[in-house]
Amino acid sequence: MAEDVFKALADPTRRRILDELTDRNGQTLFEICARLVTEHGLGLSRQAVSQHLAVLESAGLVVTRRQGRYKFHDLDTAPLEHIAGRWLRPRTPESTS
Repeated sequence: MAEDVFKALADPTRRRILDELTDRNGQTLFEICARLVTEHGLGLSRQAVSQHLAVLESAGLVVTRRQGRYKFHDLDTAPLEHIAGRWLRPRTPESTS
């Protein structure tokens, strides 16, 4: 699973999408596309952004939910916390020798 997270984070466009969801969680595809254009000057097609969101979702970084006709995208930081915890655990005296 960690490999999927690293692969998802390797792309700068996907990192920008995560930045946008950090700023305002629960956005639709249309809102994400609009913010990528206005905030970052990225004129990507909705299909391209949708494909990036699919990669982020398969890595567990984005969760989608449907409400009526709309599909909202939410950031899930659990995979990042798992990876960070892997290396940021407090050191014990036995692990420093």
